[in-house]
This record gives sequence, structure tokens and C-alpha cells, in this order.
Amino acid sequence: MEARKLLVDFLREDLELIGTHVGCEHGVCGCCTIFLNGRTARSCLMFAVQANGAEIMTIEGLAKDNKLHPIQEGFRDHHGLQCGFCTPGMLMTSYELLHDNPSPTEDEVRKAISGVLCRCTGYKQVVDSVMAAAGMMKRG
Repeated sequence: MEARKLLVDFLREDLELIGTHVGCEHGVCGCCTIFLNGRTARSCLMFAVQANGAEIMTIEGLAKDNKLHPIQEGFRDHHGLQCGFCTPGMLMTSYELLHDNPSPTEDEVRKAISGVLCRCTGYKQVVDSVMAAAGMMKRG
């Protein structure tokens, strides 16, 4: 592997995990967000070799045994996605939020997702989706 290959490119090209999107390539848009050692990270801002030995989860890791994660169900049920380009970043960011804070307020959701740019939804549906997911996760 080329030492200068970005992690996002390694995930997409070498591992064929194409759910992680390439957007701005400057870490601004958030569509390349993954979980790296239990925290969100922008995969366009690091080289793949920097992740050697790290625990990585991409959007593909949310669903288990062909069952959607409650966050994915919330986005589906409350129309939290439109074109889908920002969706991986929104889902991974929401996953981290609900892991850290299982009962967020709408303002806390808005703050958490503020680093992921969406040009389609106006964010209301995203907030509604995350709030619904929090409720589903509480109920088990």
C-alpha cells in the first residue's frame, strides 16, 4: 500500500467499503466520518497507515445480522436522508452522540450533527430521526 494513501481511499478502494463517502477531502463536510478506536474521525484527514492496528467501524458496521441499527431505522422512518451523500456521516455522528448521551435534547442533537453538512434536509428530519432512534434504543 502506498504510504500516502488516505484512509477513506483505502476503505473504499482496497476494502470495498463504499459506504464511507468522499466529499470535500478537507474534513469539513463530514461525509467521510468513521469510528476509529471508539470515537468519530474524518477518514479523509489521515493516512491509512496511521490506522494500522486501530479498531475501525464504518457505516457498514452499524447493521447486525441483517437487522438495521435503531439509528438507521430512525433515518428510514423519519426521512432523515434525501440524496444520501451526507447520510454515512450523519449516522456515524449520531451513533457517537447516542452512545455518549442516550437521552439528548433536540439542541444537543443539532450541536452534534453541526459538523456534517447536508444540502437537502434542512436538518429537521435528521433531528427527528435521531430523537426517534434514541427512543427506540431506550425501549430496547
